[in-house]
Amino acid sequence: MTGFFITIEGGDGSGKSTQAQLLTDWLEQHGHTVMRTREPGGTEVGVEIREIVLHHPGEIAPRAEALLYAADRAHHIATKVRPALARGEIVIQDRYIDSSVAYQGAGRVLGATEVRELSLWATDGLLPDLTILLDLDETVARARLNAANKRFDRLEAEKNEFHARVRAAFLELAAAEPTRFLVTDAAAPVDTIAAILRARVAELLS
Repeated sequence: MTGFFITIEGGDGSGKSTQAQLLTDWLEQHGHTVMRTREPGGTEVGVEIREIVLHHPGEIAPRAEALLYAADRAHHIATKVRPALARGEIVIQDRYIDSSVAYQGAGRVLGATEVRELSLWATDGLLPDLTILLDLDETVARARLNAANKRFDRLEAEKNEFHARVRAAFLELAAAEPTRFLVTDAAAPVDTIAAILRARVAELLS
């Protein structure tokens, strides 16, 4: 039995964690076994890598940053995601390859093709069955983050121009693969977004 791989993408402050939890709860209520995870930080090794790439106080060269994300991804997919899919579970993952393409490829201007190829090599070509993109204007997203009064990581602390490039890259990725992506307005009410996601997932699982 083969599982189902769902990734949730979007800029910082777009509500990915909230929607991932709501979708997980709904699927479990309907009898599905769900593994919810994230990148970076979905494994013990990943937690250490996450602390480096998001909270290291010094500068990290853009290529080194991309390689750290790829290392986390390679270990995470091999040791956690693929085994869950092999067991027939539904995997709901906060961030995946598309985040690297958007953040390192466009945000850090490393080049989308190179970053994507690195991640595909790291994961042995694993792509999601469905990618949910929560699209939100970067100024609205920043206001949400400010209101949450949380510690900004290295990416969240970047200027609006950086996040505008990231958002544009996500939308380009979605336009290029419309059958894999579901783009939703992250400014909509939480329940409205959740209903849209449930409808699409139910359709695909049926």
